[in-house]
Amino acid sequence: MQVLDKNTTGNMPSANSAADALSIIIAAHNEELYIGPCLEALLKQQGVIASLTVIVAANACTDQTEDLARGYSGRFADRGWGLTILSIAQAGKANALNCADQVAMDTARIYLDADVICSPELLGQLQEALGIAEPTYATGTIHVMRAQSWVTRAYARFWVRLPFVQDGAVGAGLFAVNVAGRKRWGEFPSIISDDTFVRLTFAPHERIEVEAAYEWPMVEGFTNLVRVRRRQDAGVDEVNRLYPALMQNDQKGSLSKSDLLKLFLQQPFNCAVYLCVHLAVRLRRGGDEWTRGR
Repeated sequence: MQVLDKNTTGNMPSANSAADALSIIIAAHNEELYIGPCLEALLKQQGVIASLTVIVAANACTDQTEDLARGYSGRFADRGWGLTILSIAQAGKANALNCADQVAMDTARIYLDADVICSPELLGQLQEALGIAEPTYATGTIHVMRAQSWVTRAYARFWVRLPFVQDGAVGAGLFAVNVAGRKRWGEFPSIISDDTFVRLTFAPHERIEVEAAYEWPMVEGFTNLVRVRRRQDAGVDEVNRLYPALMQNDQKGSLSKSDLLKLFLQQPFNCAVYLCVHLAVRLRRGGDEWTRGR
């Protein structure tokens, strides 16, 4: 995994090699509370040289998601950017991503969850990172939004210290690929964890984390944390079962006993909350059901 920041040289693309165009794909199912802030953050982007098109793949929405998104068309046009709203009858994220991919041009792609908030520098830095010929995966530096519940705040404080997160290029809620990278797979498979599938399609040396951050929400409350964590584990197990060859790219750091002890001494309460969630997940495996928890 490469980390690109303002002090990085060597393999970092120059301005002349930046991706020429970006397509941002947002799969949205009943996101009326989140689609506005997400699009507002995109409009605040700085230093984006590329032509940019946002595709909102609204799937089986029964709320105001589509209408709210269409209301931004004029503001995107004022910046010289495109905004396309797809009205998809069938629910499901994989199908929504595939529908959006069918209308996207042959460009670098950013796949973005509707509840993610991008910092103003993020798209420009992703554009730079993707501006090379070799297949490349990129994401920003993940920041967990401040949660409302004490249990989620405690869990999040410990989670961000885990080796997997510290190693970088997590890609939860936001991942991007250049044109060559998108050719690594065909349609998105109908699986639980699309982000795991895409991340593991690239070797660690092909994955880049840029310095600019994005805000990612964590679900609220103990019960929802257990449900989502159980689903996440089921998603990784599913990728391992269906695409075993990809697991050679899963070189995330493990939490050793010494690491756990060190973290416990630093954050005893947060560690206890994390371990309680971990234990509850192990007591009953599964998790094919979807939970939002917000």
